[in-house]
Amino acid sequence: MYEFAVTPAVTQIRRRGVEITGVAAGGLAAELELEPGDRVVRVNGRAVRDYLDFRFRTGGETELTLDVLKRNGEEWEVLIERGEGEDFGLSFENIVPRQCANECLFCFCKGNPPDARPALFFRDEDVRLSFLYGNYTTLTSITEAEVRRVIEQRLTPQYVSVHATDLKVRALLLGVDEKRADISAKMRRLMDAGIEIHAQVVLCPGINDGEVLKKTVDDLAAEHPRVKSVAIVPLGLTKYLTDERLTPVTPEFCRHVVRELEPVQKLLRARLGTTFAFLGDEIYLRAGLDVPPRRHYGDYPQIEDGVGMVRSFREEFARLLRRLERRPPRAPESLNASVLTGKLFAPVLSPLLDQLNARSGTRLRAIAVENDYFGPDIVVAGLMTGRDVLAARDKIGGDFLVLPSVAFKSDEPVMLDGMTLGELEAELGLPVHAADFDGFARLLGV
Repeated sequence: MYEFAVTPAVTQIRRRGVEITGVAAGGLAAELELEPGDRVVRVNGRAVRDYLDFRFRTGGETELTLDVLKRNGEEWEVLIERGEGEDFGLSFENIVPRQCANECLFCFCKGNPPDARPALFFRDEDVRLSFLYGNYTTLTSITEAEVRRVIEQRLTPQYVSVHATDLKVRALLLGVDEKRADISAKMRRLMDAGIEIHAQVVLCPGINDGEVLKKTVDDLAAEHPRVKSVAIVPLGLTKYLTDERLTPVTPEFCRHVVRELEPVQKLLRARLGTTFAFLGDEIYLRAGLDVPPRRHYGDYPQIEDGVGMVRSFREEFARLLRRLERRPPRAPESLNASVLTGKLFAPVLSPLLDQLNARSGTRLRAIAVENDYFGPDIVVAGLMTGRDVLAARDKIGGDFLVLPSVAFKSDEPVMLDGMTLGELEAELGLPVHAADFDGFARLLGV
């Protein structure tokens, strides 16, 4: 049951609460006559700042009072009785990220071309996005209110860019003073409240490697299992990031890092039951080494940070081949295409496609795309741009083109340089498919 209390329209709508962007037909919210453009301001008298607040304040509650600011300016008080677990059928506006207050030495935003999309220059530092999407924060400027919110709403896990536990080194990397760089008390408070932490180290040669890295791993491992893992990923140095303190990541450097960390990882597995300190795939591939076996990665705690992606892809591809043996493509001769990827992954992908072609009669080829937009040191597929794809057109053959979906925005088919999938198709004169692994399997009819 529900009832309304409506007050006269106000003269100006204040940006309070969280805006409703969608209402499912036939759902509870539709019955309540809530509409896109309305704003939920309070739940049971408590302020709502975003959809996380709404979810937290309504979770498990069967009797609710919503204060709603209608899009026409009316203020409604909506009294609700709902069934246990009954969904409201509401969609809300996206969270507006909190801006980062650091001046990180290696910040990728500083490495963007001047003509890059404006959104690429936005540096987020938001514990909500850390919980929702695994975005990393440095915790240097987290407020007391944000700490309380993480604890109260159990926004766990949190992903924290530690980079170094040596305060002088961390302060240098983040461009802040040592007092701000020290987040040990904040991390301890979160961990004491049961918030799990996954840490990250962006490895910058000559700055936070060597003994500094070993100390960082030791310090974080001392907090296991409250610190669940640490991902160690290499600096991405674009041609626009020219700070003389930054040194390019070389194959020799990567091989040295692997040699140094392997005995540390072995000791950690014996002591903690987990590898704990994981090297990013890029380090192994740049070093010319194979990635570790499946058991090395456990439950892939940092796969979204490029840790274990290659091993996981190979496993998925092996399963795909087994499925194709049971149900081959109906018209394999029509599957004649170029599969584009970054220079780093192409040597991994090419022999897998060769296996697929030999078994199924398809004609798929891996094409490595040089990255001129950001510079030759950028070799990952996710930073591929439209203009770089066009520059590789002489290598492209077949009837259609497959690009990794990570090279496009998550919500629309636009690449980092602003080129759309449609524009790419028009320039190349070929159909272009943006696909993740499941999408690639569907192209094969699996």
